Amino acid sequence: MIRRLRTDERGLAPIHWLGIVLAALVLLSLIPQFRALLDVAYENLVGKNNLGPDGEPAPGVLVRGIIVAVTSLAVFVGAIFFINYTNLGKRLAFLITGTAFFGFLAVVGLMHSLYAPRGLRPADVEGLNAFELRILPGALMLGSLILFAMFLVALHRYDQEHAGDEG
Repeated sequence: MIRRLRTDERGLAPIHWLGIVLAALVLLSLIPQFRALLDVAYENLVGKNNLGPDGEPAPGVLVRGIIVAVTSLAVFVGAIFFINYTNLGKRLAFLITGTAFFGFLAVVGLMHSLYAPRGLRPADVEGLNAFELRILPGALMLGSLILFAMFLVALHRYDQEHAGDEG
């Protein structure tokens, strides 16, 4: 059973409109005046990113970091998913995007485990030795490898299911 997307008079479904809006926001973000407008709106909403009266970073720094991380993940992974979705369909696009994303995270975790840190020397980080600094990237690599393998198995099953449809 294939459900059809509801379309408007122009022949676009809501997911296509979402893709158009996201693409427009990405293009607008290249304009410095638009970015300045977003900074002003952000500062009015959350506050400036200065140090607080006690010398600690203001809460705006944490909020901005969370917003940047979530937005960049949504834009980068979402853009790849939308491109794959238009060419491959929803299920195959999800499987391919997930496989690529977790494969990339596994490689990043491996590289960070082998070559980190590039800034402070492990002896300069209070309470952490060279092995302890690599625990988190190692966990990222291991978790990503497990998810990468799961997506590969799912892709293999998808390929087997659809191999009989073609021939």
